[in-house]
Amino acid sequence: MDVSQYLADSPPTVVPLVIKPHFEALTNEQKLYAHHISKAAFFGTRIILRQVSPESEPIYNLIIALHKHCNGDWASLAKDAGVGNDELQHVLQYFTQFLGNLGNYKGFGDVKFIPRCSSQTIAALAAKASVAEKFYEQCKSAIYADGGKPALMHFGFPGQGHMSTYYPESPNITREEIEKVGELLGAKGILPENTRVRKTKAGDYEVLIASALSKPPPEGSDAGEVTTWELSSPLEGKKVSLVFGDHQEEMAKIALHMKKAGLHAANDTQKMMMIAYAKSFGTGSLKAFKVSQKLWVKDQSPEVESNIGFIETYRDPAGIRGEWEGMVAMVNKERTRAFQNLVEAAPAAIPKLPWSKDFEKDEFSAPDFTSLEVLSFASSGVPAGINIPNYDDIRQQIGFKNVSLGNVLGAKAPNEPIPFIRPEDLELYQENRDAAFEVQVGIHELLGHGTGKLLQETSPGVFNFDHKDRPVSPITKKQISTYYGPSQTYSTVFGPTASSYEECRAECVAMALSCDFSLLKIFGFGDGEIDMSGKAGDVLYASYLSMARAGVVALEFWDPKSKKWGQIHMQARYSILKTFLGAGDSFCRLDSKQDDLSDLTIHLDRNKILTHGRPAVEAYLQQLHIFKSTADVKAGRELYERMTSVEGNFWAEKVRGQVLKKKTPRKVFVMANTVEVAGGKVELKEYESSMEGMIRSWAEREV
Repeated sequence: MDVSQYLADSPPTVVPLVIKPHFEALTNEQKLYAHHISKAAFFGTRIILRQVSPESEPIYNLIIALHKHCNGDWASLAKDAGVGNDELQHVLQYFTQFLGNLGNYKGFGDVKFIPRCSSQTIAALAAKASVAEKFYEQCKSAIYADGGKPALMHFGFPGQGHMSTYYPESPNITREEIEKVGELLGAKGILPENTRVRKTKAGDYEVLIASALSKPPPEGSDAGEVTTWELSSPLEGKKVSLVFGDHQEEMAKIALHMKKAGLHAANDTQKMMMIAYAKSFGTGSLKAFKVSQKLWVKDQSPEVESNIGFIETYRDPAGIRGEWEGMVAMVNKERTRAFQNLVEAAPAAIPKLPWSKDFEKDEFSAPDFTSLEVLSFASSGVPAGINIPNYDDIRQQIGFKNVSLGNVLGAKAPNEPIPFIRPEDLELYQENRDAAFEVQVGIHELLGHGTGKLLQETSPGVFNFDHKDRPVSPITKKQISTYYGPSQTYSTVFGPTASSYEECRAECVAMALSCDFSLLKIFGFGDGEIDMSGKAGDVLYASYLSMARAGVVALEFWDPKSKKWGQIHMQARYSILKTFLGAGDSFCRLDSKQDDLSDLTIHLDRNKILTHGRPAVEAYLQQLHIFKSTADVKAGRELYERMTSVEGNFWAEKVRGQVLKKKTPRKVFVMANTVEVAGGKVELKEYESSMEGMIRSWAEREV
């Protein structure tokens, strides 16, 4: 196995999340509220590590133990261990990337990365501290390439040889078994986000529920008092049992800090929200968690925004179990105004999308849309924007929130190379890409994830559409024949395809509506009139260029051996690039004069965005949307698999080869800590933007 593509970034791109001015503007009560939620968020660190790989937690322990042993004086530790500076730098690079991803698999890509240093180097450092040596012994065989097993270098179903500790100690559990257990849980009213599944030696299945309690609460679990059931054919005779107390110690600490946060809440909605969170994390009830999310949606425009729990299901190969994450942020009021204006413009913008009102919500529920400055974000990667909750019933009945993370969007590494952009486009691209990305994120979150209706039989014989005179599909020109059943959701119907498919749909909405110059005006670009030669045209051009470039660099996240995508957003962007390339009339093409494509650049005709680019995207978007809306999973999967397939030597070897040669390290963020001091005050502790600062920030979290 060629391990060169799996080597840790050298060096990683370390950037700070600047927060001090926004944190200092809070009252002390608001600081205490933020502090306790932040503590709860970061107490989930070990949960994330356990969701990545068996070795991730011991590696984390090794890093922290070494830092504490030398108090961050890595040069002295290296000298004492007889380790040279170059090798030490490789160690620090690996440790920094590990902490930035909270595990030894990339948070964005789901591919394992390994140190550039020798195993003897880490062993020599660990030998200088007995506690570190103990942790090294626990993980040393798995830090590197696992005996040359390519499948284990990627996330996926364990039964197919891939890594996933959503199914711990279960190397032989199959996709079919996981789906059958999921079907039973759904029938019993148990949501899967805070669970893991373990197959026992006897062939039965244990559903591990994250909770502070080690047994069901006195009032029973979400499924009632019964906690064991028998499966039907083809797993007849096998049992499924609920096991409480997964991550028990961490969940108890998290619940405690959520209760403490409630003591400093700004209003009754926040107080009830913290109580619901604490109940969910204490008992393992996702019904209680859904209560917290309903209250969260109703907590409009808070000074301190947060969300915490088992949220995104991207990394579970089955697409239903959630990774732990916790966010605490401050509202940037100035930047929020543009997003609020976008919300006000939404009812006029939605009818411009390529489907009729039959496939759209009866009424657009205006969400809270804010620009936030992140204080804490405990996860395997920090996104640029968020649209949650992910529960369709809450979204359709109560609403949702959009947030744009300003200090994430604005975090930059100096002199970052930008491959595949033509020299004549580079200056314009650099000047406008941040503005284009902010517009894209805003439309993606609000009008991408925030639009669309799932046509459903909500209960037996009751429909949320005219079942007798069914809507006509704009694709087949016939009345629809498929829709969601009473207990079905988008995620359960579309399964592992669901997350990437939905991200693609939202990205296509952003590409289509960013061509609307009235929306560009909201963000401060142009006067609302079509003008491809002005500033608004520059931003739009940069947006399309950025998407095309993302489609090219996406190939880093496609594995030629398994023919599997490791990152759902990049899979989506690759399909949009293919849509651009198929728009005709040389709207978009890849240019190169060299046989090896070493001079590959993207040529995109600025003057054809409105005449060729937008119509091509809208045609693709229409199919994605109608298939999702009508639960036509067969047609949806066929479309998406075709659009995201990587075929032929040109893409799989030549283009991907240049992408790997020219790839730039993904950013890792150094975040501040909050500390309670005398007099019930909270202080902010910041760290230098360096590898050593990154490691110290995590060591001082004491998680």
